[in-house]
Amino acid sequence: MQVQALEGAFANAPIENAVAFRAAMNALARPGQIEKISGAKPPAPLSVAAGSLILMLCDSETPVSLSGPFETAVIRDWIIFHTGAQIVTPDKAVFAIGTWQSLAPLSQFAIGTAQYPDRSATLIVECDELKPQGATLTGPGIKDAAQLSLPETQSFQDNAKLFPLGLDFFFTTGTQVAALPRTTKVDH
Repeated sequence: MQVQALEGAFANAPIENAVAFRAAMNALARPGQIEKISGAKPPAPLSVAAGSLILMLCDSETPVSLSGPFETAVIRDWIIFHTGAQIVTPDKAVFAIGTWQSLAPLSQFAIGTAQYPDRSATLIVECDELKPQGATLTGPGIKDAAQLSLPETQSFQDNAKLFPLGLDFFFTTGTQVAALPRTTKVDH
């Protein structure tokens, strides 16, 4: 195990975990709103925001899938050391981390079942940037409409049609996080 995998957790875990939790919940409650989230110092190329989400959301009973540039030994070791999470294939993941391209196809992730719609995956999509422009979002938590720079729109439109099944998304870059729950409608 590399030394880098042993470093980078929350310095003050109770406080930073609570702050990260609040940012994540605010992002989910207000789809399209970009929140600041920090505390983690994960190995590159994992962003501070994605690392903070992982530290806050994962534990020894959490299956996590890594893809693309995030499927490295140091990131795998960092997640396992700090959270105890299991690294699994996409079809078994509760959380998956990757770029939009590396997470494709979305059909490889669990969308829940009629009896257990909560048994679906949440994807943490690392982006080059997040901006409050682009796709138009409507639905619960949005007063009239919001905008967010999404990688595309069709996949999110298809996902919303699956409700109550479907995937939920966090978008991260640097210290920014935004969320797109499956209840959100996406237009061009």
